Amino acid sequence: MRLLTLTIFLFLSTHIISYDRILGKDFATRSEVIATNGMAATSHPLATQTAIDVLKSGGNAIDAAIAANAVLGLVEPTGCGIGGDLFAIVWIDEDKKLYGLNSSGPAPLEMSIEKLKAMGIDKIPPYGPLPVTVPGAVAGWTALHKRFGNKPFDELFDNAIYYADNGFPVTEVVGYYLQLSSERYKDYPNFADVWMPNGEALKKGDVFVNKDLSNTYKQIAKSYGESFYKGDIAKTISEFIVEQGGFLSVDDLKSYKPEWIKPVSSNYRGYDVWELPPNGQGIAALQILNILEQYDIDNMGHNSVEYIHLFTEAKKLAYEDRAKYFADMNFADVPVEELISKRYALERNKLINLKKASTSYSSGIFEDGDTIYMTVADKDGNMVSLIQSNYRGMGSGMVPPNLGFMLQDRGEMFSLDPGHRNSLEGGKRPFHTIIPAFITKDDKPFISFGLMGGGMQPQGHAQIVVNLIDFKMNLQEAGDAPRIRHFGSSEPTGEIMTNGGYLSLESGVGLDVRIELTKKGHNLKNEPGGYGGYQAIMKLNNVYYGASESRKDGHASGY
Repeated sequence: MRLLTLTIFLFLSTHIISYDRILGKDFATRSEVIATNGMAATSHPLATQTAIDVLKSGGNAIDAAIAANAVLGLVEPTGCGIGGDLFAIVWIDEDKKLYGLNSSGPAPLEMSIEKLKAMGIDKIPPYGPLPVTVPGAVAGWTALHKRFGNKPFDELFDNAIYYADNGFPVTEVVGYYLQLSSERYKDYPNFADVWMPNGEALKKGDVFVNKDLSNTYKQIAKSYGESFYKGDIAKTISEFIVEQGGFLSVDDLKSYKPEWIKPVSSNYRGYDVWELPPNGQGIAALQILNILEQYDIDNMGHNSVEYIHLFTEAKKLAYEDRAKYFADMNFADVPVEELISKRYALERNKLINLKKASTSYSSGIFEDGDTIYMTVADKDGNMVSLIQSNYRGMGSGMVPPNLGFMLQDRGEMFSLDPGHRNSLEGGKRPFHTIIPAFITKDDKPFISFGLMGGGMQPQGHAQIVVNLIDFKMNLQEAGDAPRIRHFGSSEPTGEIMTNGGYLSLESGVGLDVRIELTKKGHNLKNEPGGYGGYQAIMKLNNVYYGASESRKDGHASGY
């Protein structure tokens, strides 16, 4: 009888387990979204719906991306907003070409290492007025629209203004971060007035109204962004920051212009992966992929000991170069083509010990370096890969009065070593973490994607590419798959890795794998929530496939 019971139990267990999902990987959270006329993937449902609304009303992908980003600045202030910067890669189907936009802002012209040293500052602090740089997001919207937009600019703010005036319910992940942010920022001027109505932190399900941001958006919409940089908004921002002890002036805002730049690429097993050159960190993803391409990744197995070890060591190598070379290329000589070359990857790969984790690497030597990501595609084949952020979640803590948003703290990323490529100079852009990405195949658009999350981003980009190409995952599975993240590499601010850092593995990576990795010398530490946020759109045979981050509140939608 006991044997019969055991046999029945084993049969039922096997039967049940084998039918967890009728299709796809066990870790997949949902199917890809598939449509022909257009697609949007963002980290918030209202932003995704806004993008689809714009596409349906005659707007193109660029219009829809701007409108969705404006909504995100309201509904997900824990990751983005008009106090931050913006980068984009745009595929224009008529031109059969990718365009890159760097809309990150510089340090105030009057700010310098000498002035900070005289104040007794050896490292730019993460909060307060000193890390505030010129916010580039609004100028990025106007630059994108002037070059590629279709609908009237002011109409792109209709949904954002409506939700700001009438309220919207706070979503789960945003509510969690608003609770944390309220503890951090509650004593900063004007923060509680905006995000702590009735003196309490906003939580999931609360209906939030932001009349101040509505009025700010109305001014931006009416003036085509001019008010933000040359009008009343600019004056309010500058006066507040100077009053708080910072340097940002009206002239800093007035003189700011985004820069159109050429994306750079490396071929990975027949697919061209595109990133933007520094001051961002995108080419680190290409460097990681160039090393991984030298190995038979597929036969190692997804998240196997061999794969995780190799990936981590490749990441460490790339991030040493990131720390030394990545900086504003208008101020520093960054050897981009050499860094992303196959020849260089072959040389760097020789440093990897497949049996033992490194405690430190040197950077290469040459002759003379939180967030939202979203993507939209339209019926004409145009695709936008856009990322936008304040840094450190909500930003610097500096909330100009009666405007409804917080300013970024990207200046924290500057080095105060005058000899460093990423050293602080007035008018110079800091090293930047936010990066959009794109993949083409045979000179045709294939995938617009990104994965937000500070230093996770190049690691995440590389993992997505490997998941898609080596492990043959579909677009949604590639984002749902358990991720790995290495912390503790040398940084562009001057910190040097000496102990190998530590490795964080998402749940789903087995205990046996973890044990073997520690035997190779890896330090393991759990970092919940540190694995980024992914969105993607794939175009295949004139059909769009959409995928969205299961770890965030949003979704992909098409029509």
